Amino acid sequence: MKEQGVTQAELARAAGVTPQAAGRWFKTNSISKDSLSACAKRLNVSLNWLISGESENVVPLGQGSNKETNAEYIGAIDPWDSKTPLDNDEVEVPFYMEVELSAGNGSAVQLENNGFKLRFSKATLRRQGVEVAHAACVRVTGNSMEPVIPDGATVGIDTSKTTIKDGDMYAIDWDGALFVKILNRRPGGNLRIRSFNSDEYPDENLTADEAKTVRVIGRVFWYSVLR
Repeated sequence: MKEQGVTQAELARAAGVTPQAAGRWFKTNSISKDSLSACAKRLNVSLNWLISGESENVVPLGQGSNKETNAEYIGAIDPWDSKTPLDNDEVEVPFYMEVELSAGNGSAVQLENNGFKLRFSKATLRRQGVEVAHAACVRVTGNSMEPVIPDGATVGIDTSKTTIKDGDMYAIDWDGALFVKILNRRPGGNLRIRSFNSDEYPDENLTADEAKTVRVIGRVFWYSVLR
């Protein structure tokens, strides 16, 4: 920025964020990958150099060797609270703190969020094909979906996706109790309900009539294992 005489406000415009949001890049030493890419383009430098400081003649991991990278840098964690303004690429999704979707034996509860919200980037939702109006987050209890979704994890649900795609994970209302489970359709309208922890929770094979007691709330598109 010094070498090219680029101001913080110019970088903010290039990234499509507010000057206040750009200011947090420097205060917190964190930035989203989309903003970082925009800054690299505005400053006419490579994204790799801006991330690592390494020149382009350095061979990245996975090139020139038989090792392949299985990770990608997408930016540091940017702390925020309820008073932090939303960036242009951010939206708030309702978080039903009082609701527990059971990954065990079920939990009959009401959907009430009491104003709690979680933040998502619009790009993340777009990649998953989720409209903001149809996104919600809830907490999971029980161990039937371990080790993938442990007790206390949070899942994101797309409430517009209620048609079952075999092998996908859904939030369901099963005869008045709420669950997160893997669903598979079976011939004749039958339904198989599966858990990751199949040793303790074997498959439930429902007849067509029994399957009518299952209402699909939405498809799980995201989950966090942070407790």
